[in-house]
Amino acid sequence: MKKLMLLGLSMLLVLGILAGCNSNKEESSSEGNNEGSGDGEVVTLNFFQFKVEIADQLQEMIKEFEAEHPNIKVKLETVGGGADYGAALKAKFASGEEPDIFNNGGFKELELWKEHLADLSNEPWAEHVLPIGKVPTTDTDGKLYGMPVNLEGYGFIYNKDLFEKAGITETPKTLSELQDAVKKLEAAGIKAFSAGYGEWWVIGQHLFNIPFAQQDDPVAFIEGLNDGSTKFAGNEQFSQLKEVIDLEVKNGVGNPITTDYNTQVTLFASGEAAMLQQGNWTENMITEINPDMNMGFLPIPLNDEADADLLPVGVPNNWVLNKNSEHLEEAKTFLNWMVSSETGKRYITEEFAFIPAFDNIEPAGLGDLGQSILEYSKAEKTIPWTWFRWPDGANKEFAATIQEYAAGKISYDEALEKFQATWDNLK
Repeated sequence: MKKLMLLGLSMLLVLGILAGCNSNKEESSSEGNNEGSGDGEVVTLNFFQFKVEIADQLQEMIKEFEAEHPNIKVKLETVGGGADYGAALKAKFASGEEPDIFNNGGFKELELWKEHLADLSNEPWAEHVLPIGKVPTTDTDGKLYGMPVNLEGYGFIYNKDLFEKAGITETPKTLSELQDAVKKLEAAGIKAFSAGYGEWWVIGQHLFNIPFAQQDDPVAFIEGLNDGSTKFAGNEQFSQLKEVIDLEVKNGVGNPITTDYNTQVTLFASGEAAMLQQGNWTENMITEINPDMNMGFLPIPLNDEADADLLPVGVPNNWVLNKNSEHLEEAKTFLNWMVSSETGKRYITEEFAFIPAFDNIEPAGLGDLGQSILEYSKAEKTIPWTWFRWPDGANKEFAATIQEYAAGKISYDEALEKFQATWDNLK
Protein backbone atom coordinates (compact mmCIF):
# COMPACT_ATOMS: atom_id res chain seq x y z
CA MET A 1 0.00 0.00 0.00
CA LYS A 2 2.83 2.36 0.90
CA LYS A 3 4.49 1.65 -2.49
CA LEU A 4 1.24 2.39 -4.30
CA MET A 5 0.86 5.72 -2.49
CA LEU A 6 4.45 6.71 -3.36
CA LEU A 7 3.85 5.72 -7.00
CA GLY A 8 0.68 7.83 -7.07
CA LEU A 9 2.48 10.86 -5.65
CA SER A 10 5.28 10.43 -8.18
CA MET A 11 2.80 10.33 -11.06
CA LEU A 12 1.08 13.50 -9.80
CA LEU A 13 4.45 15.22 -9.52
CA VAL A 14 5.41 14.26 -13.10
CA LEU A 15 2.03 15.42 -14.45
CA GLY A 16 2.40 18.71 -12.59
CA ILE A 17 5.84 19.31 -14.06
CA LEU A 18 4.56 18.49 -17.56
CA ALA A 19 1.60 20.83 -17.14
CA GLY A 20 3.91 23.59 -15.97
CA CYS A 21 6.18 23.08 -18.97
CA ASN A 22 3.25 23.17 -21.37
CA SER A 23 1.93 26.31 -19.70
CA ASN A 24 5.31 28.00 -20.02
CA LYS A 25 5.51 27.02 -23.69
CA GLU A 26 2.06 28.47 -24.38
CA GLU A 27 2.99 31.72 -22.60
CA SER A 28 6.23 31.94 -24.53
CA SER A 29 4.42 31.31 -27.81
CA SER A 30 1.81 33.96 -27.03
CA GLU A 31 4.45 36.51 -26.11
CA GLY A 32 6.39 35.70 -29.26
CA ASN A 33 3.34 36.34 -31.44
CA ASN A 34 2.59 39.66 -29.79
CA GLU A 35 6.12 40.90 -30.10
CA GLY A 36 6.90 39.33 -33.45
CA SER A 37 9.95 37.54 -32.00
CA GLY A 38 10.92 34.39 -30.16
CA ASP A 39 9.85 30.85 -31.07
CA GLY A 40 6.16 31.61 -31.71
CA GLU A 41 4.10 30.79 -34.74
CA VAL A 42 4.91 32.72 -37.90
CA VAL A 43 2.09 35.05 -38.96
CA THR A 44 1.52 36.72 -42.32
CA LEU A 45 0.32 40.31 -42.73
CA ASN A 46 -1.49 41.22 -45.92
CA PHE A 47 -0.34 44.68 -46.99
CA PHE A 48 -2.50 46.21 -49.76
CA GLN A 49 -1.23 49.57 -51.01
CA PHE A 50 -1.40 51.85 -54.05
CA LYS A 51 1.89 53.74 -54.35
CA VAL A 52 3.36 52.02 -57.40
CA GLU A 53 6.33 54.36 -57.48
CA ILE A 54 7.79 52.81 -54.30
CA ALA A 55 6.60 49.22 -54.78
CA ASP A 56 10.10 47.81 -55.39
CA GLN A 57 11.73 49.79 -52.59
CA LEU A 58 8.89 48.87 -50.22
CA GLN A 59 9.44 45.19 -50.96
CA GLU A 60 13.13 45.56 -50.13
CA MET A 61 12.26 47.32 -46.87
CA ILE A 62 9.88 44.49 -45.98
CA LYS A 63 12.74 41.98 -46.40
CA GLU A 64 14.77 43.90 -43.83
CA PHE A 65 11.81 44.05 -41.46
CA GLU A 66 11.28 40.29 -41.78
CA ALA A 67 14.95 39.64 -41.06
CA GLU A 68 14.58 41.53 -37.77
CA HIS A 69 11.17 39.98 -37.01
CA PRO A 70 11.38 36.31 -38.08
CA ASN A 71 7.89 35.56 -36.78
CA ILE A 72 6.21 38.14 -39.04
CA LYS A 73 5.93 37.83 -42.79
CA VAL A 74 4.48 40.67 -44.90
CA LYS A 75 2.75 39.91 -48.20
CA LEU A 76 2.76 43.06 -50.31
CA GLU A 77 0.21 43.74 -53.05
CA THR A 78 0.23 47.01 -54.99
CA VAL A 79 -2.65 48.39 -57.07
CA GLY A 80 -2.29 51.91 -58.47
CA GLY A 81 -0.71 53.92 -61.24
CA GLY A 82 -4.04 54.50 -62.96
CA ALA A 83 -5.81 51.41 -61.61
CA ASP A 84 -8.74 52.07 -59.29
CA TYR A 85 -7.34 51.31 -55.84
CA GLY A 86 -10.59 52.27 -54.09
CA ALA A 87 -12.65 49.82 -56.12
CA ALA A 88 -10.01 47.11 -55.64
CA LEU A 89 -10.04 47.66 -51.87
CA LYS A 90 -13.83 47.41 -51.73
CA ALA A 91 -13.62 44.17 -53.72
CA LYS A 92 -11.12 42.79 -51.19
CA PHE A 93 -13.47 43.42 -48.29
CA ALA A 94 -16.50 42.13 -50.22
CA SER A 95 -14.71 38.84 -50.98
CA GLY A 96 -13.61 38.32 -47.38
CA GLU A 97 -9.93 38.87 -48.24
CA GLU A 98 -9.61 41.83 -45.92
CA PRO A 99 -6.05 43.21 -45.77
CA ASP A 100 -4.37 43.88 -42.43
CA ILE A 101 -2.72 47.09 -43.64
CA PHE A 102 -4.10 49.36 -46.36
CA ASN A 103 -4.41 52.99 -47.50
CA ASN A 104 -6.99 55.62 -46.56
CA GLY A 105 -7.02 59.25 -47.67
CA GLY A 106 -8.86 60.60 -44.65
CA PHE A 107 -11.71 63.13 -44.50
CA LYS A 108 -14.56 61.62 -46.60
CA GLU A 109 -12.66 58.33 -46.94
CA LEU A 110 -12.27 58.17 -43.17
CA GLU A 111 -16.04 58.46 -42.81
CA LEU A 112 -16.56 55.67 -45.36
CA TRP A 113 -14.09 53.25 -43.76
CA LYS A 114 -14.07 54.20 -40.07
CA GLU A 115 -16.00 51.09 -38.99
CA HIS A 116 -13.08 48.96 -40.23
CA LEU A 117 -10.22 51.02 -38.78
CA ALA A 118 -8.19 50.53 -35.62
CA ASP A 119 -7.64 53.48 -33.28
CA LEU A 120 -3.94 54.40 -33.48
CA SER A 121 -4.01 57.37 -31.11
CA ASN A 122 -1.82 55.72 -28.48
CA GLU A 123 0.80 54.24 -30.78
CA PRO A 124 4.40 55.30 -29.95
CA TRP A 125 4.84 57.20 -33.24
CA ALA A 126 1.67 59.30 -32.85
CA GLU A 127 3.36 61.99 -30.75
CA HIS A 128 5.89 62.61 -33.52
CA VAL A 129 3.40 63.26 -36.34
CA LEU A 130 3.56 66.84 -37.65
CA PRO A 131 0.29 68.77 -37.14
CA ILE A 132 -0.50 68.77 -40.88
CA GLY A 133 -0.08 64.98 -40.86
CA LYS A 134 -2.78 64.38 -38.27
CA VAL A 135 -5.54 66.37 -39.94
CA PRO A 136 -6.85 63.88 -42.56
CA THR A 137 -7.39 60.90 -40.23
CA THR A 138 -8.27 62.58 -36.94
CA ASP A 139 -12.01 62.08 -36.52
CA THR A 140 -14.52 64.27 -34.71
CA ASP A 141 -14.05 62.00 -31.69
CA GLY A 142 -10.44 63.19 -31.50
CA LYS A 143 -9.00 59.77 -32.27
CA LEU A 144 -6.25 59.22 -34.83
CA TYR A 145 -7.00 56.41 -37.29
CA GLY A 146 -4.11 56.68 -39.75
CA MET A 147 -0.37 57.11 -39.98
CA PRO A 148 0.59 59.63 -42.70
CA VAL A 149 2.61 58.08 -45.50
CA ASN A 150 4.57 61.29 -46.10
CA LEU A 151 4.20 64.87 -47.24
CA GLU A 152 3.97 65.48 -50.97
CA GLY A 153 3.55 68.37 -53.31
CA TYR A 154 2.94 68.87 -56.98
CA GLY A 155 2.88 71.48 -59.70
CA PHE A 156 4.70 71.85 -62.99
CA ILE A 157 8.04 70.07 -62.80
CA TYR A 158 10.40 71.81 -65.19
CA ASN A 159 13.64 70.88 -66.90
CA LYS A 160 16.05 73.67 -65.98
CA ASP A 161 18.43 72.88 -68.82
CA LEU A 162 15.68 73.10 -71.46
CA PHE A 163 14.48 76.38 -69.95
CA GLU A 164 18.02 77.75 -70.21
CA LYS A 165 18.29 76.53 -73.80
CA ALA A 166 15.08 78.45 -74.63
CA GLY A 167 16.47 81.61 -73.05
CA ILE A 168 14.11 81.59 -70.06
CA THR A 169 16.11 83.30 -67.33
CA GLU A 170 13.35 83.87 -64.76
CA THR A 171 11.16 80.97 -63.66
CA PRO A 172 7.49 81.78 -64.37
CA LYS A 173 5.35 82.39 -61.29
CA THR A 174 2.16 83.79 -62.89
CA LEU A 175 -0.08 82.73 -65.77
CA SER A 176 1.24 85.45 -68.12
CA GLU A 177 4.84 84.50 -67.32
CA LEU A 178 4.02 80.82 -67.96
CA GLN A 179 2.41 81.68 -71.30
CA ASP A 180 5.53 83.68 -72.27
CA ALA A 181 7.76 80.77 -71.29
CA VAL A 182 5.71 78.41 -73.47
CA LYS A 183 6.19 80.75 -76.47
CA LYS A 184 9.95 80.79 -75.93
CA LEU A 185 10.09 77.00 -75.65
CA GLU A 186 8.05 76.53 -78.81
CA ALA A 187 10.26 79.07 -80.65
CA ALA A 188 13.31 77.03 -79.65
CA GLY A 189 11.70 73.86 -81.02
CA ILE A 190 11.01 72.44 -77.55
CA LYS A 191 7.62 71.01 -76.67
CA ALA A 192 6.34 72.71 -73.53
CA PHE A 193 4.30 70.04 -71.75
CA SER A 194 4.12 66.32 -71.22
CA ALA A 195 0.43 66.35 -70.27
CA GLY A 196 -1.14 63.17 -68.90
CA TYR A 197 -4.80 63.83 -69.58
CA GLY A 198 -5.40 60.11 -70.03
CA GLU A 199 -5.17 59.65 -66.25
CA TRP A 200 -8.27 60.61 -64.25
CA TRP A 201 -6.31 61.48 -61.11
CA VAL A 202 -3.87 63.79 -62.91
CA ILE A 203 -6.65 66.06 -64.16
CA GLY A 204 -9.80 65.20 -62.18
CA GLN A 205 -7.99 65.30 -58.86
CA HIS A 206 -4.68 67.17 -58.93
CA LEU A 207 -5.40 69.76 -61.62
CA PHE A 208 -9.01 70.27 -60.55
CA ASN A 209 -7.84 70.82 -56.98
CA ILE A 210 -6.10 74.08 -57.93
CA PRO A 211 -9.25 76.27 -58.23
CA PHE A 212 -10.64 74.71 -55.04
CA ALA A 213 -7.42 75.36 -53.13
CA GLN A 214 -7.16 78.93 -54.47
CA GLN A 215 -10.51 79.94 -52.96
CA ASP A 216 -10.33 82.44 -50.09
CA ASP A 217 -11.72 79.66 -47.86
CA PRO A 218 -11.63 76.25 -49.57
CA VAL A 219 -13.59 74.47 -46.84
CA ALA A 220 -16.32 77.12 -46.84
CA PHE A 221 -16.53 76.90 -50.64
CA ILE A 222 -16.99 73.12 -50.45
CA GLU A 223 -19.62 73.49 -47.74
CA GLY A 224 -21.34 76.01 -50.02
CA LEU A 225 -21.40 73.48 -52.85
CA ASN A 226 -23.00 71.02 -50.45
CA ASP A 227 -25.75 73.40 -49.31
CA GLY A 228 -26.21 75.03 -52.72
CA SER A 229 -25.00 78.51 -51.78
CA THR A 230 -21.99 78.38 -54.16
CA LYS A 231 -21.66 77.20 -57.76
CA PHE A 232 -18.89 76.34 -60.21
CA ALA A 233 -20.31 78.58 -62.94
CA GLY A 234 -19.47 82.21 -62.25
CA ASN A 235 -16.67 81.33 -59.82
CA GLU A 236 -13.52 83.24 -60.76
CA GLN A 237 -11.01 80.48 -60.07
CA PHE A 238 -12.93 77.81 -61.98
CA SER A 239 -13.32 80.17 -64.93
CA GLN A 240 -9.55 80.75 -64.90
CA LEU A 241 -8.81 77.01 -64.99
CA LYS A 242 -9.80 77.02 -68.68
CA GLU A 243 -6.61 78.94 -69.59
CA VAL A 244 -4.38 76.33 -67.95
CA ILE A 245 -6.14 73.41 -69.65
CA ASP A 246 -5.94 75.13 -73.04
CA LEU A 247 -2.25 75.91 -72.56
CA GLU A 248 -1.32 72.33 -71.67
CA VAL A 249 -3.37 70.61 -74.35
CA LYS A 250 -2.40 72.94 -77.20
CA ASN A 251 1.30 72.78 -76.32
CA GLY A 252 1.62 69.16 -75.26
CA VAL A 253 3.79 66.51 -76.87
CA GLY A 254 1.89 63.73 -78.64
CA ASN A 255 -1.79 63.38 -77.78
CA PRO A 256 -2.25 64.63 -74.20
CA ILE A 257 -5.79 63.24 -73.94
CA THR A 258 -4.61 59.63 -74.32
CA THR A 259 -1.26 59.96 -72.52
CA ASP A 260 -1.01 57.77 -69.41
CA TYR A 261 1.18 58.20 -66.35
CA ASN A 262 4.17 56.09 -67.43
CA THR A 263 4.26 57.68 -70.88
CA GLN A 264 3.86 61.15 -69.41
CA VAL A 265 6.79 60.77 -67.02
CA THR A 266 8.96 59.00 -69.59
CA LEU A 267 8.46 61.74 -72.19
CA PHE A 268 9.58 64.36 -69.69
CA ALA A 269 12.49 62.32 -68.33
CA SER A 270 13.70 61.67 -71.88
CA GLY A 271 13.85 65.41 -72.60
CA GLU A 272 10.96 65.44 -75.08
CA ALA A 273 9.06 68.07 -73.10
CA ALA A 274 10.12 70.87 -70.76
CA MET A 275 7.34 70.59 -68.17
CA LEU A 276 5.36 67.88 -66.43
CA GLN A 277 2.26 68.33 -64.29
CA GLN A 278 3.14 65.87 -61.53
CA GLY A 279 4.53 65.63 -58.02
CA ASN A 280 7.70 64.76 -56.19
CA TRP A 281 6.64 61.09 -56.16
CA THR A 282 7.96 60.90 -59.75
CA GLU A 283 11.53 61.65 -58.68
CA ASN A 284 12.75 58.05 -58.57
CA MET A 285 11.29 57.20 -61.98
CA ILE A 286 12.67 60.35 -63.59
CA THR A 287 16.19 59.89 -62.23
CA GLU A 288 16.23 56.20 -63.17
CA ILE A 289 15.63 57.24 -66.78
CA ASN A 290 17.81 60.35 -66.64
CA PRO A 291 20.21 60.47 -63.65
CA ASP A 292 21.48 63.89 -64.77
CA MET A 293 18.08 65.59 -64.86
CA ASN A 294 18.28 69.13 -63.47
CA MET A 295 14.75 70.01 -62.34
CA GLY A 296 12.53 71.90 -59.93
CA PHE A 297 8.94 73.00 -59.37
CA LEU A 298 6.82 75.79 -60.79
CA PRO A 299 3.31 76.57 -59.56
CA ILE A 300 0.18 75.89 -61.64
CA PRO A 301 -0.89 79.55 -61.83
CA LEU A 302 -4.51 80.46 -62.57
CA ASN A 303 -3.87 84.20 -62.89
CA ASP A 304 -1.32 86.97 -62.41
CA GLU A 305 -2.01 87.54 -58.73
CA ALA A 306 0.81 87.48 -56.19
CA ASP A 307 -0.59 84.35 -54.56
CA ALA A 308 -0.38 82.40 -57.84
CA ASP A 309 3.09 81.23 -56.78
CA LEU A 310 1.91 78.51 -54.41
CA LEU A 311 2.27 74.73 -54.48
CA PRO A 312 -0.35 72.23 -53.26
CA VAL A 313 1.25 70.33 -50.39
CA GLY A 314 -0.43 67.75 -48.21
CA VAL A 315 -0.61 64.20 -46.95
CA PRO A 316 -1.16 62.02 -50.02
CA ASN A 317 -2.47 59.09 -48.05
CA ASN A 318 -2.25 57.20 -44.79
CA TRP A 319 -1.44 53.70 -43.61
CA VAL A 320 -4.38 52.29 -41.67
CA LEU A 321 -4.99 49.00 -39.88
CA ASN A 322 -7.96 46.68 -40.07
CA LYS A 323 -9.34 46.60 -36.53
CA ASN A 324 -10.66 43.06 -37.14
CA SER A 325 -7.27 41.72 -38.17
CA GLU A 326 -6.23 38.52 -36.44
CA HIS A 327 -2.72 39.97 -36.26
CA LEU A 328 -3.41 43.54 -35.22
CA GLU A 329 -0.50 43.70 -32.77
CA GLU A 330 1.96 42.51 -35.41
CA ALA A 331 0.57 45.08 -37.85
CA LYS A 332 1.13 47.79 -35.24
CA THR A 333 4.68 46.51 -34.78
CA PHE A 334 5.30 46.89 -38.52
CA LEU A 335 4.00 50.46 -38.70
CA ASN A 336 6.00 51.52 -35.66
CA TRP A 337 9.16 49.93 -37.08
CA MET A 338 8.73 51.86 -40.35
CA VAL A 339 9.02 55.25 -38.64
CA SER A 340 11.12 54.49 -35.55
CA SER A 341 13.90 52.13 -36.68
CA GLU A 342 16.98 53.49 -38.41
CA THR A 343 16.34 51.10 -41.29
CA GLY A 344 12.77 52.30 -41.76
CA LYS A 345 13.77 55.96 -41.56
CA ARG A 346 16.49 55.41 -44.16
CA TYR A 347 14.04 53.85 -46.58
CA ILE A 348 11.53 56.68 -46.11
CA THR A 349 14.03 59.44 -46.87
CA GLU A 350 16.65 57.86 -49.11
CA GLU A 351 14.96 54.99 -50.94
CA PHE A 352 11.41 56.35 -51.21
CA ALA A 353 12.67 59.96 -51.54
CA PHE A 354 9.81 60.96 -49.22
CA ILE A 355 9.40 64.16 -47.23
CA PRO A 356 8.70 62.71 -43.77
CA ALA A 357 5.59 63.76 -41.88
CA PHE A 358 7.33 63.15 -38.52
CA ASP A 359 9.47 65.41 -36.37
CA ASN A 360 11.80 62.54 -35.45
CA ILE A 361 12.84 61.82 -39.05
CA GLU A 362 15.34 64.19 -40.67
CA PRO A 363 14.51 64.95 -44.33
CA ALA A 364 17.95 63.78 -45.47
CA GLY A 365 18.72 62.56 -48.96
CA LEU A 366 15.93 64.49 -50.69
CA GLY A 367 16.32 64.95 -54.43
CA ASP A 368 15.67 68.13 -56.41
CA LEU A 369 11.90 67.76 -56.27
CA GLY A 370 11.65 66.88 -52.60
CA GLN A 371 13.95 69.78 -51.77
CA SER A 372 11.84 72.16 -53.86
CA ILE A 373 8.67 71.10 -52.03
CA LEU A 374 10.42 71.51 -48.69
CA GLU A 375 11.53 75.04 -49.61
CA TYR A 376 7.98 76.06 -50.59
CA SER A 377 6.69 74.53 -47.34
CA LYS A 378 9.23 76.35 -45.18
CA ALA A 379 8.34 79.62 -46.94
CA GLU A 380 4.65 78.88 -46.21
CA LYS A 381 3.89 79.16 -49.92
CA THR A 382 1.45 76.25 -50.03
CA ILE A 383 -2.21 75.54 -50.71
CA PRO A 384 -4.18 72.51 -49.48
CA TRP A 385 -5.25 69.25 -51.05
CA THR A 386 -9.06 69.36 -51.00
CA TRP A 387 -10.20 66.29 -52.94
CA PHE A 388 -10.58 64.14 -49.84
CA ARG A 389 -13.50 66.44 -48.98
CA TRP A 390 -15.22 65.91 -52.32
CA PRO A 391 -18.11 63.45 -52.84
CA ASP A 392 -16.99 59.86 -53.41
CA GLY A 393 -16.37 59.25 -57.12
CA ALA A 394 -16.57 62.92 -58.14
CA ASN A 395 -12.90 63.07 -59.16
CA LYS A 396 -13.37 60.49 -61.95
CA GLU A 397 -16.40 62.30 -63.32
CA PHE A 398 -14.58 65.64 -63.20
CA ALA A 399 -11.78 64.00 -65.21
CA ALA A 400 -14.20 62.67 -67.83
CA THR A 401 -15.65 66.17 -68.25
CA ILE A 402 -12.19 67.74 -68.60
CA GLN A 403 -11.31 65.13 -71.22
CA GLU A 404 -14.50 65.97 -73.14
CA TYR A 405 -13.64 69.66 -73.11
CA ALA A 406 -10.00 69.05 -74.03
CA ALA A 407 -11.13 66.91 -76.97
CA GLY A 408 -13.40 69.70 -78.20
CA LYS A 409 -16.60 67.76 -77.61
CA ILE A 410 -18.16 70.32 -75.25
CA SER A 411 -17.68 74.01 -74.49
CA TYR A 412 -16.16 75.19 -71.23
CA ASP A 413 -19.55 76.56 -70.13
CA GLU A 414 -20.97 73.08 -70.64
CA ALA A 415 -18.06 71.68 -68.66
CA LEU A 416 -18.90 73.97 -65.73
CA GLU A 417 -22.50 72.75 -65.86
CA LYS A 418 -21.31 69.14 -65.84
CA PHE A 419 -19.03 69.81 -62.86
CA GLN A 420 -22.03 71.15 -60.98
CA ALA A 421 -24.25 68.20 -61.94
CA THR A 422 -21.56 65.78 -60.76
CA TRP A 423 -21.34 67.44 -57.36
CA ASP A 424 -25.12 67.71 -56.95
CA ASN A 425 -25.65 64.07 -57.86
CA LEU A 426 -22.94 62.65 -55.61
CA LYS A 427 -22.91 64.94 -52.57
